[in-house]
Amino acid sequence: MSLFSPVDRQIAAVALPAFVALVAEPAMLLADTAIVGRLGTTPLAGLAVASTILLTVVGLCVFLAYGTTAGVGRLHGAGREDEAYLDAMGGVWLAAALGAVLAVGLAVGARPIVEVIADSPDVADQATTYLRLSAAAVPAMLIMLAATGALRGVLDLRTPLVVSIVANVLNAALSTWLVHGLDQGIAGAALGTVVAQWVAAVWLVLVLVRGARRAGAGSTPRVLRVLRAARAGLPLLARTATLRTALLLATTLAAQLGDAPLAAHQVATTLVSFLAFAMDAIAIAGQTLTGRTLGAGDAAGTRALTRRMIGWGIGSGVVAGALLAALAPFLGPWFTPDVAVHEALVPALLVVALVQPVSGVVFVLDGVLIGAGDGVFLAWAGVLVLLAYVPLAIGAEALGTGLVGLWAAYAGFQLARLATLWWRQRGDTWLVLGA
Repeated sequence: MSLFSPVDRQIAAVALPAFVALVAEPAMLLADTAIVGRLGTTPLAGLAVASTILLTVVGLCVFLAYGTTAGVGRLHGAGREDEAYLDAMGGVWLAAALGAVLAVGLAVGARPIVEVIADSPDVADQATTYLRLSAAAVPAMLIMLAATGALRGVLDLRTPLVVSIVANVLNAALSTWLVHGLDQGIAGAALGTVVAQWVAAVWLVLVLVRGARRAGAGSTPRVLRVLRAARAGLPLLARTATLRTALLLATTLAAQLGDAPLAAHQVATTLVSFLAFAMDAIAIAGQTLTGRTLGAGDAAGTRALTRRMIGWGIGSGVVAGALLAALAPFLGPWFTPDVAVHEALVPALLVVALVQPVSGVVFVLDGVLIGAGDGVFLAWAGVLVLLAYVPLAIGAEALGTGLVGLWAAYAGFQLARLATLWWRQRGDTWLVLGA
């Protein structure tokens, strides 16, 4: 199959706009990291703790996007437009309700939650401030997940693309002004992000509501559709919980190494998240196109797309790894002037760079199986991989290998994910045809 074949054009048509939309969240965190990093090591370490908690909570709810993309894509591929939008709105209403509950929980329990990770009282103070204020953005974040997933399912990639660009520019401008212009400290970064998230959420929902009305589906909440969205998301919730548990464990272990290694871990995690979301653009193509081709009853087309996307995953991973390795010595000063953070960061980033080709394939296969609705397998596979990762991470910390050891354990984590996903895609069990 030649480069830029019809299959490549299909993948690119979804992956390229999805790339920009996907990096919106880590790009906002990158901006906050750079802005807060200029305040000093303690605020940056506080951001590391708070953002880990916040992204863990929001990350656990990524099923709102993935499950909605897969379900809406199948119905859209089968020509059942009104039902596709009914499922889409069910996902949005579920996101709003779940987001409200989680926001209250985070705001009320911010301090005790932070103290589970943070050893330093000063770091805990900074993290608590950021987390309490950012809790107000949680409903918006979840609504964005569901609405973006639904729009991808009906192949509207342009709207999430435009919204993400505007939201990131707004976030960077507001946070810089509040933190450095009005001297609001880490609170200013949180407030800027809250405003940007809500602007984006309202925009996406308005577009989705217009589409639902055109399809004759309406936008009022329907209990059965909301429950259907919740039921479909449970396996993906379990799958995501295993991934977030691994990240939370890594941050907890990094916190025991001291403030500078924890701050370096925050920068490394932010960069890895940025690369992960960037490569996940191909996984989004996998979710969207797999759902559509299976919904249309095309098993051969699904196989062809999967093979080609694996090639895209390898290529994107090689490029990402090479760029990260080349830039590793220069990235630290972008985030903080602390030399101790720079010294801890560079070797960890080199380890991360080596595993990027593996990560590229992992994201693709994960996306394909999500698009196929194979959530139950992904949940059980996630449990097995987590069981393999925990002793690696704890062992690295016990052996005194520092931040490099923790990120080497992450490499093992990705290799274990690759093994389970590759085995699954070689069979036919996941190739379920029809809506």
